[in-house]
Amino acid sequence: MRVFDIHTHPILRREGCGQSAVKRLIRESRALGITRMNILGDVAHNGPCQTAEQVTAINEESAQLQAAYPDFFTFFCYLNPTLGEKAVMSEVERCVNKHGARGIKLEAANHAADPCMRNIARAAREFDIVVLQHSWSTDTNKLSKGPKVQTDPDHTALFAQRNPEVKIIMAHLYGCGHRGVIAVKSLPNVWVDTSGAYPIDGILEYAVEHLGAKRVLYGSDIPIRESRVKIGHVQGARISAAGKKKILYDNAAELLGIA
Repeated sequence: MRVFDIHTHPILRREGCGQSAVKRLIRESRALGITRMNILGDVAHNGPCQTAEQVTAINEESAQLQAAYPDFFTFFCYLNPTLGEKAVMSEVERCVNKHGARGIKLEAANHAADPCMRNIARAAREFDIVVLQHSWSTDTNKLSKGPKVQTDPDHTALFAQRNPEVKIIMAHLYGCGHRGVIAVKSLPNVWVDTSGAYPIDGILEYAVEHLGAKRVLYGSDIPIRESRVKIGHVQGARISAAGKKKILYDNAAELLGIA
């Protein structure tokens, strides 16, 4: 069964993570059935609120990987919404028109319900691309060393309600939990990805029950998570074979317009 990993962070800036590591990543991924991998960038490299120059550097690295291995990698344009309309629109235009970015990646510079998100919605509409929003339950984040600014599933749901024509991926099913699933249940423009913490028994089945397999995307969050474990959780889940096929490949391919 083919796998399309919608949520990855191949990191090249750090020691031991050069081109040889990329080739090894591709080789090992293909051995697991992963035929497509979507890059979200080294978004934690300079903290949660990068400058325009730092944002561009992250996206250039992602674009270079896609250009080197176009049959394996796609990428999303990372953005810092707090930089304002001009910075957001110009970077999206550059990433889409010059490099073929397939979506927008948002991390922890602000909440998804903040006013600056209107520029993200505009960019998504004008360039017809999806928005992947880092999301995590603030209930569980209080118990960890997570970002100071944390987009709760309720924030992501509010952004989706305000912009029903924008396709949104709420990242980190395991971090959003059951409450996150319910927050977006009535919002057909929201998908969830399986990235985040290590597998939790029953949560994937719960998401499929309430959202349908059509709205769940496989994501690993490599390198901080292990592909074998994440794929194994989907393959071992108590859902239909057709549902697993949708989650592991078909949904992401359809969402990003890839055969």
